[in-house]
Amino acid sequence: MSTHGVTPLEEVTGARQELTVVLPVRLLRVPDWPEGPFPFELGSRRTDATTRSTYFAPASARALYGAPGRPRRWHLALDVKQDGLHLLGIELLRAATARNPEHAFAVLHLSVDRPLLPLLRALAGRRRNPVDEPLTGPFNPAELFVGIADVRAPDAPFATAQPYTIAFMTPKAEQTPALRSDLEGTLPASADRWLWQLASRSTPEDFPLPPETAGEQLKDTVRISADWSALVLRQGAAFLGHRADTGAGDFFEFAALHSRTVYLDALLLGALQRDHIDELTDELSEVFDSSQLTRRVAALERNIAVFRSTYWRQHLTAHGAANDLLLAFQIQHRLPARFHEILAEAADYSRLVQTQESQQISGALGVLTILGLPLGTALSILQVLGDNSVADLLIALTLSVAATAGALTTRYGRLVLSSLRGGNDRA
Repeated sequence: MSTHGVTPLEEVTGARQELTVVLPVRLLRVPDWPEGPFPFELGSRRTDATTRSTYFAPASARALYGAPGRPRRWHLALDVKQDGLHLLGIELLRAATARNPEHAFAVLHLSVDRPLLPLLRALAGRRRNPVDEPLTGPFNPAELFVGIADVRAPDAPFATAQPYTIAFMTPKAEQTPALRSDLEGTLPASADRWLWQLASRSTPEDFPLPPETAGEQLKDTVRISADWSALVLRQGAAFLGHRADTGAGDFFEFAALHSRTVYLDALLLGALQRDHIDELTDELSEVFDSSQLTRRVAALERNIAVFRSTYWRQHLTAHGAANDLLLAFQIQHRLPARFHEILAEAADYSRLVQTQESQQISGALGVLTILGLPLGTALSILQVLGDNSVADLLIALTLSVAATAGALTTRYGRLVLSSLRGGNDRA
């Protein structure tokens, strides 16, 4: 208990707590699991791929769920309980890129019946944490996905230092720091501090949020409704309720369902975009590592076109909250600015290739001119004179070769040869 009589968040167990953990993995084989995302159910509503696809634009739905005959996602229902954690199921989302065809995301869906923040801190690898690593024993991803996917080491491509977490928490009536006031309905500053701690997976001792920059850090908080808010950061996201959860039948059942399904999918699409932009950035940095500039730029332009048509979306759906969450993820990773830089740099390289090709064509035409003009002139003179002598023809050819050699020693000739060499070096 704090000295001010308010229980710190690391000691709080909310009325309803859900946790989704996303891990980068290397897909070894397609699992023999049911296809599609995990189909959570609430009443008559079943959140399978068909239902979720009606929520998203068709291009976004294909990126998240695949197309008929070409699945991208699989799920497996589980029922594992230990130490206040309940593993409901797991998922795999194929996230292949041009350079990493085995790249995928593993998703673990858990319910939590113990203080949530210490678990998040453990997943973030925070020091001085009283809770052991939660993804061990029956929750160990290496065992859950054995033979199907390898959990990547932190230094592997696309891997993050810790898993990405999505926390959902609703308060009890006595947990006033998260609740709106009864009289005016205003949201206390403590609610956003709780939201920040859940999303950043930190306590004030881990990361004291400077008052001078707190507004900037929290400016992208998504107010989904008066009942709950969301905050998306680089390593985690959080949803926090702002009124007391009354239990079964409360609206927060539907809110929790959304946080596990369509809002999760919005963040997964952001992760797909981030990994592809990372790869495009790497491709740009390696353009001049090979003499095959033209081929490299052509491959880069093709990969950019595929990314734009398949993954690059800033508008997911007519429903605003999912769009806001995706935009918040993109802002955290500077994805729009980075993609704009990629397009600008690729355009510069394309112009460079076009310039070199134009120079090469001009050089080839110059060589034809230098070679052809003396020879054509000599043959024309012999034809006009009616001279059919082989000796005169050889003399004319010798003189034309000498004239060509002399022309190549001039400034124009040297420019022609130089342009040809430059084009061949970078072709």
